Amino acid sequence: MTIRGRLIALSVAGAAALGVIASTGPATAEPAPDTPQIEVFGHRGASGYRPEHTLASYELAARMGADFIEPDLVPTKDGVLVARHEPEIGGTTDVADHPEFAARKTTKVIDSTEMTGWFTEDFTLAELKTLRAKERIPDIRRNNTVYDGLYEVPTFQEVLDLRERLSEELGRDIGVAPETKHPSYFRELGLPLEPGVVEALETSSLNKEDSKVVVQSFEVGNLKELREQLRVRLVQLISNSGAPQDFIEAGDPRTYADLVKPEGLKEIATYADVIGPDTKVILPVDDSNHLTEPTTVVADAHAAGLQVVPYTVRAENTFLPADFQSSQDPAQWGDVLGLFHALYDQGVDGIFSDMPDLAITARDQR
Repeated sequence: MTIRGRLIALSVAGAAALGVIASTGPATAEPAPDTPQIEVFGHRGASGYRPEHTLASYELAARMGADFIEPDLVPTKDGVLVARHEPEIGGTTDVADHPEFAARKTTKVIDSTEMTGWFTEDFTLAELKTLRAKERIPDIRRNNTVYDGLYEVPTFQEVLDLRERLSEELGRDIGVAPETKHPSYFRELGLPLEPGVVEALETSSLNKEDSKVVVQSFEVGNLKELREQLRVRLVQLISNSGAPQDFIEAGDPRTYADLVKPEGLKEIATYADVIGPDTKVILPVDDSNHLTEPTTVVADAHAAGLQVVPYTVRAENTFLPADFQSSQDPAQWGDVLGLFHALYDQGVDGIFSDMPDLAITARDQR
């Protein structure tokens, strides 16, 4: 039996045991004809092909057909939201090549993790605009390094402006899925992320129930706060280990594993519309990185009224379960279409991918 066939069989057996499908029903996990189309999120843009979190990466994702582009948001010293995966920018910009900023290299503790480098909160927007983006993982994505030095660090507003332009040009509504990064950390610095997110969406006339916008966070408290101010969909991100930082700081013993239990999902449904779990929360792997039996998280989330949009599918072997790897070369592409199909067969509502074109190809094969 193929990997996909084995996963379908396991999924159907587990669902039947839970009463999700009738035991006499057909042994298939294929969606019904009226099932909504799976939404494809360009993770950090089309970051498999361009340096992440650049306007070029977002534009390519949209032109490839992504339904959403995804900027991670961190603030500058003067409170402007910019798109970077982390506040530390030594790995994603040429800041180390700027002698005028050498003295700003420092070590900080962010969400219990020590980081050394240069941090957006120590730079004004004008200073950040003198830097240029570079590929974060050049050993894996060697082709992307040809674009090093070409692109600025974009602001959130510039991303929203790009979304508007591309929506008009392409004749379809391009969604945007901003993630608030380390909200507790930035709140303690006096640089809260939430006001800037709300203001930018209001300014762009996107704070409406029918707007193609979803706002994400790994924390819980700031999503509950945003629920009072935003009318767009909210996404509770779920790691495959650990706990939300605001839980840790408050002494709340619950973990992400607790949040995806039925009771935890019911609570999430009171303030969010979607969960965004690590793919391993849905398709776990063992110690040898091989797939094991799928969990019931997708079915449980749907029963709680939540959509499920897992992250992040990438084509390179180093990011794939062993079942889908093509060789020992970490940079070579494996059977990523097989992984997409395995996740789609679990009934997910969307997918985050660095290669949105491949996510769409797999979706179109269904």
